[in-house]
Amino acid sequence: MKFRKTLSLLACAFLIFGTAQVQAQKIAYVDVNRILESIQEYQTAQDQVDQLAARWRQEIAEEYDVIKGMYNKYQAEQVLLSDDQRAEREQEIMDRETAVRDLQRERFGPEGALFRRRRELIQPIQDRVYEAIETYATDRAYDFIFDKSSSAGMIFSNPTYDKTDDVLRLLSR
Repeated sequence: MKFRKTLSLLACAFLIFGTAQVQAQKIAYVDVNRILESIQEYQTAQDQVDQLAARWRQEIAEEYDVIKGMYNKYQAEQVLLSDDQRAEREQEIMDRETAVRDLQRERFGPEGALFRRRRELIQPIQDRVYEAIETYATDRAYDFIFDKSSSAGMIFSNPTYDKTDDVLRLLSR
């Protein structure tokens, strides 16, 4: 009987102290797009970027129309031109097309002017949102916060749960 009582007390103590050590991870999610769209400054910046992109697309389309006109004129006059004149006109058309493609790449490429402008206007707003999320998570002891609106996934995680180094050590054995 005494042994049973001691065993019961030990089991209770283990449960009380053992469960005190095991805490559930707090997980939450947010819709970053909805947050951003509710910020007037973000909407204004997005409108500026959209207008700039539309204006540049129009300019490039106009340039391609000019090139098409040059090509059509060349096609119509081709039989009347000498070999040198034909080569010169063809080179002129190709040079103009190359220039427009370069302009398009400079404006719309991965590191182009539109990307830089978007980063300049929108990145500070996004940074403020992510800082607010991190502050919220830290203040309320959340371990992970996911972004519902994108495939980016996790936007905050408690570094305690990062096991990358453990896996790297395991791989280096």
